[in-house]
Amino acid sequence: MEKTTFDKIRNIVYEQSGISLGENKEALVCARIGKRMRSLGMDDFKDYMHHLDNDESGSELIQLLDVISTNVTHFYRESKHFEILEDLLHQWVDEGQQRFRIWSAASSTGEEPYTIAMTMYEVLGDSYDAKILATDISTRVLQKAKEGIYEPRHIEKIPRNMLHKYFIKRKSENGESYEVKQILKDVLRFTRLNLSVTPYPLRGPLDIIFCRNVMIYFDNNMRRKVLEDMYRLLKPGGYLMVGHAESLTGLVSRFKSVMPSIYIKDQ
Repeated sequence: MEKTTFDKIRNIVYEQSGISLGENKEALVCARIGKRMRSLGMDDFKDYMHHLDNDESGSELIQLLDVISTNVTHFYRESKHFEILEDLLHQWVDEGQQRFRIWSAASSTGEEPYTIAMTMYEVLGDSYDAKILATDISTRVLQKAKEGIYEPRHIEKIPRNMLHKYFIKRKSENGESYEVKQILKDVLRFTRLNLSVTPYPLRGPLDIIFCRNVMIYFDNNMRRKVLEDMYRLLKPGGYLMVGHAESLTGLVSRFKSVMPSIYIKDQ
């Protein structure tokens, strides 16, 4: 890939998604776009750029962002967050709260929002007005999340009692799979959302936002933009949870740090 082509792709990806691709990511970009090009019957990056530039529907741009974005996740990832979620739900129930709204801002293939849903259902059952919004920039992973079907290797982190309670075991000629039960799907809404485009078209106030392991791909300007709008959407006393590897030092001045990776919007 010529440097001018690589730089153009980097600029498009940043402008359209906020993902900052360093100069050391050329091999990754070549590999991921190459796979998309093969599906289109192309073998020249210039031909692909011509195709991208002339696609008035915008669908190829979505395909590009799909292949570039990284989706690494599993059930109960960074499990401390779900322990704190459980504690907060119990606290708010004891205070008389009846309505609960949580946003999984980078939901990937669904493991995070379904873990949130299991945790929520264990505390609230179906006696409360509880909803989870799950968003991602990738239409590909959102489709997987909506289906809610996982191979055995994907459900290894789920406690056995929770697996039996919230999943249906399926058998097919391709082996076993596990499908999320409808009681969890009913509290979730999956939709595409680009975190780089603010203000977000959400109705607050939100109790908790999970925005984990996505801002590591943003530069500081984009992080500030994301955090400012998430602050706006949270209720006073609402929580923001980010990835354990993400350092937001100097970027979350309006939030109060509760512990590493967990922040609160002051009352």
